Amino acid sequence: MKPAAGAAARGFTLIELLTALLVLSLLALMSYRGLGAVLDAREHVRLETDKWRRVAAFFARFERDVQLAAPRPVRSDSGSAPAWRGEAVAAPQPRLEFSRFAATEGVDTARRIAYQLNEKQEIELWLWPGLDVAPGALPLRYPVLAGVKAFELHYLNPGLTWVDAWPASPGDPPIPQAVRLRIVLASDEEIVRIFALQS
Repeated sequence: MKPAAGAAARGFTLIELLTALLVLSLLALMSYRGLGAVLDAREHVRLETDKWRRVAAFFARFERDVQLAAPRPVRSDSGSAPAWRGEAVAAPQPRLEFSRFAATEGVDTARRIAYQLNEKQEIELWLWPGLDVAPGALPLRYPVLAGVKAFELHYLNPGLTWVDAWPASPGDPPIPQAVRLRIVLASDEEIVRIFALQS
């Protein structure tokens, strides 16, 4: 029997509804995956930006400190120490230790400072209260860069040769002409910078 003319048009069939739902669910899945990829990329960019910001801040701090290096030996309870002491191999004492003048901005004082890579893969800044070290005085230690696998320093002598310890010979000046810093991050990026010094 035919429907009468003017009767209501028939609705969607079950197959048509299921096909529409399948298409909509595929579109939702693709949108969700695309949004997830965008959020993952955004988080990766944020982490990389933070990492390189910390690396840049460390290099700025290191450059500022070595530019203020003072050619003044210091007195300590064990005798005197050279103005600049760079160790070839990490030992109980810091890898690099030197005297530093006060900054012209007046934000800090003349003091003895040092840099060392600790067992947590952090480069630490050691700060003594002044230039001459009082008996029993211990430095304050601050991590300045985390996630470092290697921390190497080389020093330019008057013969324009890089050496891995300073002073390398008795006739060396108090401060090397330049310092070359090489670090390897935990993510395997290698960074080398050279800083000329006011010797």
